[in-house]
Amino acid sequence: MQTAAAVSAAAQSAAAASRRGKERSRRGIVATERLVKGSLFACAMLSVASTFTILAILLWQSGQFLAMPGVSLWDFLTGSEWTPLLGAEKKFGIWPLVAGTLLITAIAAAFALPTGLAVAVYLSEYAPRKVRSVLKPVLEVLAGIPTVVYGYFAVTVITPFLHDRLSESFGTYNALSAGLAVGIMILPVVISLSEDALRAVPRSLRDAAYAMGSTRFDASVKVVVPAALSGIVASWLLAITRAIGETMIVALAAGIRPQMTLNPADEVQTMTGYMAQIFSGDAPAPSVEYKSSYAVAAVLFAITLGLTLLGNLVLKRFREEYD
Repeated sequence: MQTAAAVSAAAQSAAAASRRGKERSRRGIVATERLVKGSLFACAMLSVASTFTILAILLWQSGQFLAMPGVSLWDFLTGSEWTPLLGAEKKFGIWPLVAGTLLITAIAAAFALPTGLAVAVYLSEYAPRKVRSVLKPVLEVLAGIPTVVYGYFAVTVITPFLHDRLSESFGTYNALSAGLAVGIMILPVVISLSEDALRAVPRSLRDAAYAMGSTRFDASVKVVVPAALSGIVASWLLAITRAIGETMIVALAAGIRPQMTLNPADEVQTMTGYMAQIFSGDAPAPSVEYKSSYAVAAVLFAITLGLTLLGNLVLKRFREEYD
C-alpha cells in the first residue's frame, strides 16, 4: 500500500511539474512574440517619425526662407532666374533648377529605360540559365559602385568622348554627360526589377502564345511584356525617382550654372547640385542663400512624393494577378 501511494504521489508530482513547465513555456512564447511585435512596431514608427521629422524641418526652414526680405512664394514658384550667389540683386526663381533636373533625368531615362527593358527581356526569355546566373549578378554589381565614381567617369571619359567625337560645343560640364552617367547608374534598377516582373508571368501564357503559332519574339513582346507591364512601369518610376535625387554625378559633371535650356551640350545645375554647393560652404548658415536650399529640398521632396504616388496608382491600375 505504501509503495502504491508513493508511486501515485510521484506521478502526481511529475504531472504537476509537467503542467508548470508547459505554463512557463507558453508564457515565454507569448512574451517573446510580444517583444518581437513591439520591436517591429517600434522600427515602423521610427521610419514614420523620421519621415515626418524631415518634412517638418523642410517646411519650417522653407517658411523662414519665404519670410525673408526680397523673397516671395510667387516669385519662387514662377520665376525663371536663379541667381542667389551672383549679382547685387538676388533672384530666387526655382524653374532653372527644375529644368536642369528634368533635362538630366530625361536623358538618363531615354538611355536606361529602353536599354534596361531590352536586357531584362533577354535575361528572362532568351538567355540560357548559366548565362543568366552569371550576367545578372555582374549587372547588379553596377548598383554597388559609389556615385562619385560615376561622376568622375562622366568627367574623364564621357565628356572627352563627346567633345572629340560628337561636337566641340561640349565643354567640361554639360547635361548630356551627366545624364548618360546617371542612366548607367539606374540601369541595374531597371534590369533587375523588370526581369523579376517578366519572370513572374506564368509559363502557361507563353505556352498559349506558342500554341497559337507565335514566335519567341512575338510571345515576348505581345504577351509577356504586356502581362508584366505594372512591374515594368514601377521599375521605371523607381529609376526615374532615383535619377531625380542623384547628387554626386550632377555635382561633378553637370556644372553650377542654373538655366532653362533644352540643349544637352549646355552646362546646367540641378536641385541636388545646388544643395550640395550650398552645404559645402558656399554660404553662411543664417543667410538667405543657405535657407533657400531647404525650399529647394522641399520642392524636390514634393516631386519624388508625386512620382511615388503615381507609381502606386499605376500598380493598382495595371496590376495583373495570376493563379
